[in-house]
Amino acid sequence: MDDLIDFVRRHPRLFVLTGAGISTDSGIPGYRDEQGRWQRSAPMTIRAFLSGHPARQRYWARSMVGWPVAAGAQPNVSHRVVARLGDAGRVATPVTQNVDGLHQRAGSDDVIELHGSIGKVICLSCATHYGRADIQRWLWQHNPDFRDASALPAADGDAHLETPLFDDFAVPVCERCGGLLKPDVVFFGESVPRERVEAGRLALAASDAVLVIGSSLTVFSGYRFCVWAHERGLPIAALNLGTTRADPLLALKVAAPIGPALAGLAASLGLDAG
Repeated sequence: MDDLIDFVRRHPRLFVLTGAGISTDSGIPGYRDEQGRWQRSAPMTIRAFLSGHPARQRYWARSMVGWPVAAGAQPNVSHRVVARLGDAGRVATPVTQNVDGLHQRAGSDDVIELHGSIGKVICLSCATHYGRADIQRWLWQHNPDFRDASALPAADGDAHLETPLFDDFAVPVCERCGGLLKPDVVFFGESVPRERVEAGRLALAASDAVLVIGSSLTVFSGYRFCVWAHERGLPIAALNLGTTRADPLLALKVAAPIGPALAGLAASLGLDAG
């Protein structure tokens, strides 16, 4: 903790990159364990989602059951600390791999959501946007057999649910053109939109160090910023339980519970994250 506090004090303009580990205290499960392995079933890929109607039935059925957990989650102390660091001018623009919107609800401005937002749905044909809450009401109305279904929650509004009833599940389509609807997030196998990557690169250029919070950096979307920081000679610190892909690049690794560590950091800096 002393090393983390010293790192933040010595680098007043941080590039903060967050991952699933910052939201687990809000009740949203992460994707991987401390060794970087999938926790239970692997998430949906874009290839699978587009492969046919049965895959989309499975996705939307699991989402109907799991989404209320993500929708009802509240920001925790870690999100509030990042927001207070931003208020103090210590973070230019937070960059997150999460799609839960908790950084914004904690008060962070201009958050770069690399992987999009689970609260939005987009038509793949005409690009019409829908609120995920509206889609949930449609799913609830058209799939009464799933109203009482329960399952362990998974990352990003998914659920660990397997059932033969997927074959009868009604999948939402675009009201405007009848096209395929997809949550407005970057599925595994998709690329992060170029404008988000460029926005992150500009935020990195305005920073003097990198602080990674709660990410294994296994996927390239976040890891690339550590590579770029290393090439520029910027020190990188990580607060994460378990290994990260960037471990060889780190100037500091703090393997500690994220919430208490960030609460202690805020207290040492005189920031109110209550």
